[in-house]
Formats: sequence, structure tokens, C-alpha cells
Amino acid sequence: MPTQRRQLSTAEERRETVLRTAIGAFAVRGYFGTTTMEVAKAAGISQAYVYRLFPNKEDLFVAVVEHCFVRVRGSLEVGAANAESASPEVVLSAMGEAYARLISDNDLMLVQMHAQAAALSEPAIREAVRAGYARLVEYVRGASGGDDRQVQEFFAVGMLCHLLVSMDADALDAPWARTLKAGIRHF
Repeated sequence: MPTQRRQLSTAEERRETVLRTAIGAFAVRGYFGTTTMEVAKAAGISQAYVYRLFPNKEDLFVAVVEHCFVRVRGSLEVGAANAESASPEVVLSAMGEAYARLISDNDLMLVQMHAQAAALSEPAIREAVRAGYARLVEYVRGASGGDDRQVQEFFAVGMLCHLLVSMDADALDAPWARTLKAGIRHF
């Protein structure tokens, strides 16, 4: 019986696997509460190999944050491409719906929230968050043709979506919760 040769992953493929796995690990306990050992274990590799791919936990987390921004940008591109007209309102609405579908993956949303919290005290993470938002804002502005107010509102509603999802506001039937979630759709 012929033996099959196992094809080894390239370092770049393994790096992508670690990033995807690290999203789940960091989503649970954030930057400060997650160890590289936990990421390594979840990825099925040694901690030493994690350090071969990423020099330290901060670099790993920054790479995870950047990876999340790439995923967000991809979802916004899909939304813009599926917009039924080129009006800023329609394009922004389509991008918002695509983003709402994306954050139904709670891990991605949680990493974004943890990154924003860690940005307060960690300069490298702060810079990654700033750079990610800078690219997203310019993309949204260009793709939608929206003015500053429309783009600001788009991001403000996105932040409100994070808040609503994080506290499971859909499960609440209180006046304050109805006020916050009015007109906002989640998947």
C-alpha cells in the first residue's frame, strides 16, 4: 500500500492559522488575560513556535488586531459591492448590514473591544487601532461618497452595535434597551 506524503504548512500558512486561533483566545480574556501558551495550545503548536512567528505577545496581538481590520474591510467591500444604488445612504446601509453579519462572529467583535481597551495603555496597540480605523474611515468615505457626518454616523452606529451585542440587548424588553436598539438590526 503506497504511503501518502504529508505536506507541511509553510510558515505563512501557520502564521495565518495562529492568527485565526489567537482571535478566539484573545476574545475570551483580552490582551492582558491571555498568554501565548494558551494561543499555542489552541493552535496545536509549541509556545516556542509562536515566538518564532511573533517575537512577543504584543506583536501577536497587534497582528491579530490588523487581521481583524482586514476582515472588517473585506466585509465592507462586499457590502459596498452589493449596494443596490450608488447613493451614500444605500451604500452605507449595505456596508452596515455586511458588518452586522460579520460581528455575529462574537470573537471578532470581542477582539475589537479588547483592542480598544488595551489601546488606552499600550502604545503599539493604540497605533494599530488608530491605523486600522484611519484606513477604514477613508475606505468608507471613498466607497460610499458620504460626507463627514454620514461617515461619523456610520461608525457611531457600529460602536452602538458592539454595545448592544455585548450586553445582549435583544434579550431585553426595557424602555432604555428599546431606545438604544431602535432601527438597529443584528444577525
